[in-house]
Amino acid sequence: MAAFEYKALDAKGRSKKGVIEADSARQARQLLRNQDLFPTAINTTRDQARSGVGSGHALFARNLGGLDRVLFTRQLATLIGSSMPIEEALAAVAEQSEKQYVRALVMAIRSKVLEGFTLAGSLGEYPGSFNALYRSTVSAGEQSGYLDNVLENLADYQERQFSATRNVEMALFYPVALLSLAFLIVGALMIYVVPEMVSVIVDTGQQLPWFTLVLIQITEVLSSYWWLIIIAFVSLVLATNWLLRQPNIRLQWDRLKFDIPLVGRVSRSANSSRFANTLSILTRSGVPLVDAMLIASDVVANSWLQRALKRATQSVSEGRSLKASLTEVGQFPPMMLHMIAAGEQSGQLDNMLGRVAEFQQNEVERIVATVVKLFEPLMLLIMGGVVLFIVMAILLPLLSMNQLV
Repeated sequence: MAAFEYKALDAKGRSKKGVIEADSARQARQLLRNQDLFPTAINTTRDQARSGVGSGHALFARNLGGLDRVLFTRQLATLIGSSMPIEEALAAVAEQSEKQYVRALVMAIRSKVLEGFTLAGSLGEYPGSFNALYRSTVSAGEQSGYLDNVLENLADYQERQFSATRNVEMALFYPVALLSLAFLIVGALMIYVVPEMVSVIVDTGQQLPWFTLVLIQITEVLSSYWWLIIIAFVSLVLATNWLLRQPNIRLQWDRLKFDIPLVGRVSRSANSSRFANTLSILTRSGVPLVDAMLIASDVVANSWLQRALKRATQSVSEGRSLKASLTEVGQFPPMMLHMIAAGEQSGQLDNMLGRVAEFQQNEVERIVATVVKLFEPLMLLIMGGVVLFIVMAILLPLLSMNQLV
């Protein structure tokens, strides 16, 4: 039995949409007609979820967002923990969801489960919503027979990641908004207001100070070539993105990040937290250490660090300790390495990794919060300097005119 996403009209001509289960599209249409609905579109949820093509705004957002994935995992863990079969738990999760595309995706997963696939195999059909870490953790839970406990751990991990990402985004929102607003205000002044005032000053024929001449040149350039400046800026952004997509250039840039004072510290802490957190949840779920390291290295965002971690994984597979292998990478904090060594000796590696991940994530948030607090007064000083320059460039010639009068 498959799941179909439909759009239909009721007896009063009102549009309806939802998800229905049937053996075929023909049976789905018949079931809708039995409910006094006239179907206008029938698509299998599996095809819709893979392609991302459909009509309506919701159908374009086929990948689960961070919060949707957290809710899905938590609800599924609770229902399976209450001894409910997986297919019934998935049906209940779909029914509880308020978003059409989430219901469609969950019902598509349920259809795969009903066909005899494992839950991890069914999730593998949608890698955009469930990454390798998620699928491997679920697979380990199914093999060990403790799927409910594994899903609870995975839900906790997803919540921590979502909360950490949201905290950083909220911390950066204000300075980014302030910077954008400052550029808009100054740009509007330089293009629409300052040229009119400068033209009055120029018409007096008096000798102008150097900063007024500089201001005149800037306004002429902005007024005449603002469109060219925008095109050049967009082209620069696109060219930079293209260059960073080239493997060799991206590899060198990711290596260089660790040598930039502040950027290196943030990148080191963020990647250490992500690697330790992923390794912790996988080892706690019963995934072998070498397999867990392979998955955790793919989760790391830095390509240079990914390569180094692949070599460290190979070293662990040859019999070396995790602490010694990560020490050779050279980019993990000493405290993290010492705690990993203590975890290996005590047999509590997964717990130690969880503590390390929490500490490193707190370090990232602390650094970002400090930078944001320093950025706000710095922006005020810069904007104050720009406004002072504009005012002085206009006001001094006007004062000279009054003295001549």
